Amino acid sequence: MSGPRPGALGLYDLTGRVALVVGGSSGIGAATARRLAAHGATVIVGYRSGKDRAEEVVSGLAGDGHHALQADVLGGDTLTRAAEWIAARHGRLDVLVNSAGTTVRVAHDDLDALDDATFDQILAANVRGPFATVRALRALLERSGDAVVVNVSSISAFTGSGSNVAYCASKAGLDSLTRSLGRALGPAVRFLSVSPAAVDTDFVPGRSRDAVRAQAASTPLQIMVDPDDVAVSILGAVTHLRLTTGAVVIADGGRFL
Repeated sequence: MSGPRPGALGLYDLTGRVALVVGGSSGIGAATARRLAAHGATVIVGYRSGKDRAEEVVSGLAGDGHHALQADVLGGDTLTRAAEWIAARHGRLDVLVNSAGTTVRVAHDDLDALDDATFDQILAANVRGPFATVRALRALLERSGDAVVVNVSSISAFTGSGSNVAYCASKAGLDSLTRSLGRALGPAVRFLSVSPAAVDTDFVPGRSRDAVRAQAASTPLQIMVDPDDVAVSILGAVTHLRLTTGAVVIADGGRFL
């Protein structure tokens, strides 16, 4: 798949492509791994500590050649080792999905409850982590010659409404990172943010399914978004938005309106 882009881009065929989903052992990441594999990609399911969950995801993927690989966005050594493993096994990386992240529930007006350590942890995982991942894998992405990076963001980036103030700021930072890297690493690599609202996962500790359902009911489309809904949007961004880079794709049922 290496070499210059063709003049007429067409759809991005995933057959034979190598994809890494960081944070791929559960939730949106796992759903994305399944969608990419179903469309022909060789998928590497990146995990921080959930090796068993990642291997279970791999075992259920369509096709063969898939692998679970530690890729801790807060641990630089594991990212370096992941890059070395991918280089030795595949020689390039065509698709990177940054789905790892963290948050906690803190009321926006409770400034004292959002202590420095929690604030820093959220920014490190949600902004520095994706950057560190791209930095570690840059050579492999550029070797593809036609790579795409999708950062899983949130409408909290521009609504300022979410699980806590730091989370909103982190997603705004991630969207800015998408723009900056889209400009800096083109034309070999394009970057997109895919931004859902609340998704029916256990990502936010303490958030009930009823709360997600109530939020969905208030949107124009009135759809409670599940991880596969977001995965389909990520897949579409990879395969169809060939002339788009540095942009935010909103997948929220109209919540932001």
